[in-house]
Amino acid sequence: MTAASMTLAMFVSAGKFGATANASGLHINGLGGSSASWNIVVLLTFLSLIPSLLLCITPFARLLIVFHFLRQALGLQTTPSNQTLIGLSMIMTFFLMQPVGAVIYDTAIVPLENGTITPLDAVQQAGIPMRAFMAHYVREKDVDLFLELAKEPRPHKVEDLSFRVILPSYILSELKAGFQIGTVLFLPFLVVDMVVASITTSVGMMQLPPVVISTPLKLLLFLMVDGWHLLIGSLMRSFQ
Repeated sequence: MTAASMTLAMFVSAGKFGATANASGLHINGLGGSSASWNIVVLLTFLSLIPSLLLCITPFARLLIVFHFLRQALGLQTTPSNQTLIGLSMIMTFFLMQPVGAVIYDTAIVPLENGTITPLDAVQQAGIPMRAFMAHYVREKDVDLFLELAKEPRPHKVEDLSFRVILPSYILSELKAGFQIGTVLFLPFLVVDMVVASITTSVGMMQLPPVVISTPLKLLLFLMVDGWHLLIGSLMRSFQ
């Protein structure tokens, strides 16, 4: 018998054994084949959605928008790099979300590991602190918009909003807040650009672009006022 024939015979035998085991009701590690398959599907689906969830239910979007506004205001195209800004946003997001993560771990993950609640109950328990966090920063105007679009009755408390309404409301509120902070951050550097452009034009320095002179001045101003410390401190206080 060739190696290919032996391998084929082993697969056929294994298939027959698996069919017999399933027919007799045997389970491995207390889980049926169908249950284990669905658990794997749900886990892989959740892992693929983690980047989107990070953007939608955390302050990551607001922080990243502000950092990109700062880079444009300073006149820098690639410094700090995108990887640096994304990493900084993730670290700040972890710092802000750590208390919420601790509550989720105590109320959802630990009971699930102990087998006292089902995975569906764990998801529902994890949604309670997340809904409370998002409800604290969502704008009433955005909530009214999506309540109208979803044709849902207005709840008595913002914490009672469904995820269908609070998720788009939260991300829209975070985008608005990020653009507001970025615009305010942009204005002082815009003044520096205007002053430098006026001076270079008045003295007839047409061969030298104003941005060549204004960029070092803006960097010097940013460093003199300890800009990173002020920016990070202001951003963190905006979530209190």
